[in-house]
Amino acid sequence: MTVLLVALGAAVGAPLRYTLAHLLDGELPRGTLAANVLGSTLLGFLTAAGPGEHLLALLGAGFCGGFTTWSSLAVQTEERGWSVGGGYLALTVGLSMAGCTLGFLAGS
Repeated sequence: MTVLLVALGAAVGAPLRYTLAHLLDGELPRGTLAANVLGSTLLGFLTAAGPGEHLLALLGAGFCGGFTTWSSLAVQTEERGWSVGGGYLALTVGLSMAGCTLGFLAGS
């Protein structure tokens, strides 16, 4: 049951992230940044709120796992070189950690 919930959540999260990136990414990957920050914020909230094992599998591991994309972050960082890519990497990690913290505080 848990595996199916994770798969269902990812089946919604991944296409939503792809659409967001397609709409917002340009010279700078704003869509990928937004997906990572929003997904991290939601995961922080869910972790604190403790919605139960099944809902956490669906929304936490499934949706947030499919919605966020650290592999794209790595590729986009490398493509831009360390002068621009390093700043993008630091911004993404910093904002995602801040979002996760704020989500956790809001869910507590």
